[in-house]
Amino acid sequence: MRLSVERKPVKVLPDTKRVIARYFFNGEERAIELIKKIMALDKEETFALISPLLQDFSKRHRNITRKLLRNAERVKKYVTAAGFEYEKLDEYCKLLIGSYFTHEYSIESAAFFNPSIIPDPDQSNLEEGQLRVIISFRAVGEGHVSSVVFRRAMIDKNSDITVIPAGNYIDEAEKVHNVMYQKRLFLKKASEADINNEFMHAVGDKLEDRFNYDQLKLLINEAKQQTDDVKVLREYNLILALSDSYRRITFSKDTDISDRVIFPLSDFESKGIEDARFVHFTDENGKKTYYATYTAYDGVHIMPKLLKTYDFYDFKTSPLNGNGAKNKNLALFPRKINGKFAMLSRIDGWNNYLMYSDNINEWDDPIKIQGPEYPWEFVQIGNCGSPIETPDGWLVITHSVGSMRRYSIGASLLNLDDPSIEIGRLKDPLIVPNPDEREGYVPNVVYSCGSIIHNDDLIVPYGLSDHSSGFATVKLQTLLDRLKAGG
Repeated sequence: MRLSVERKPVKVLPDTKRVIARYFFNGEERAIELIKKIMALDKEETFALISPLLQDFSKRHRNITRKLLRNAERVKKYVTAAGFEYEKLDEYCKLLIGSYFTHEYSIESAAFFNPSIIPDPDQSNLEEGQLRVIISFRAVGEGHVSSVVFRRAMIDKNSDITVIPAGNYIDEAEKVHNVMYQKRLFLKKASEADINNEFMHAVGDKLEDRFNYDQLKLLINEAKQQTDDVKVLREYNLILALSDSYRRITFSKDTDISDRVIFPLSDFESKGIEDARFVHFTDENGKKTYYATYTAYDGVHIMPKLLKTYDFYDFKTSPLNGNGAKNKNLALFPRKINGKFAMLSRIDGWNNYLMYSDNINEWDDPIKIQGPEYPWEFVQIGNCGSPIETPDGWLVITHSVGSMRRYSIGASLLNLDDPSIEIGRLKDPLIVPNPDEREGYVPNVVYSCGSIIHNDDLIVPYGLSDHSSGFATVKLQTLLDRLKAGG
């Protein structure tokens, strides 16, 4: 018999009005011809075109002029190739050029789903029983490209949820910095990413133990000049793409949390940043850090990655390495266990595994701890976010797939000192798609990337058939008692 779950009358839907201004490029030849046409306009014609455009799009984007000038700067070499000196152009001309190399992208026009939830760093000015939270979502737009976006919400003493409306603007990171790389880890990840070892080590032999993106790019470009072989050039381009997976990104301090979107930054995530599982991690000294594991996808390769932040303004991204960091569905425990980082994974696509590590970026020797047992999970079982610590054990919210590829949400309880020991597992799903939840981009799916405990309730935000998101709650002690009794 299934446990009683309360679905909240709150839905978070995709909003087509949430747009970002992105760089738009159609190739070198077309860029040069386009610039020639723009440069043939006189000053009056240029102003007559750019002035109403700025008035129109300034209502949709914060500081649209800065975005247009930045994109004009990106085509500076094509301005030169067209026979003009970029530095001598006036500002209106640069703005007009930038506008032709900019397009709007609706980040959540297709879907807004697979949420995870963590406490907000700011818990000031609350009433008794309230908790302020940050909810991350997977937003999907044109071309089914996924990004990570956020909403702030308030949970009251009755575990009712109010999602704070989003702001008027949404922006990508203000600054993107490449970071220093450790050669050993970089070579290891290159091997896991199926980059040809011969090429990788030929480059690696010329690198110091620590290097930056510019140093690597210089070596790669020198090597690329020595060959016309398409296959060889592809390998070199893959090396550059991998190096671009290590980034530090910064958002302006005058943005609301709902204004910030983490959009794919590197070629290895060009088709999407999928299913971020955020966790509030506490180290041995009590220091708090927010981590998220997510899947980077380029249309062919899957690369598990780690996102790190303290304040949700500054983020650092890096790949996860090792034979346990494969496939999707990695979820970090919120603290070390017996002095080691701990992680759940699903390396084979259908069973749950446990890993330990001294290095949060290196994961090897996965141990199988769970496999499908009940008909509703015969196809596969995986986690729905990081384990939650309770006095009775690690509460793991799971997703499972059964007949007709129907996704359900379940729960397991693992031993606190040795999470490889399963104390109990629900024999029936906790949440299955209701009739009004089963229609969407992918029908018959409920899925979560992270839950939270508050006021003795387990609060589960979950995606509805890869379209939108809702919330459900269950009494924590009732759930734990059922799990301790064997499900």
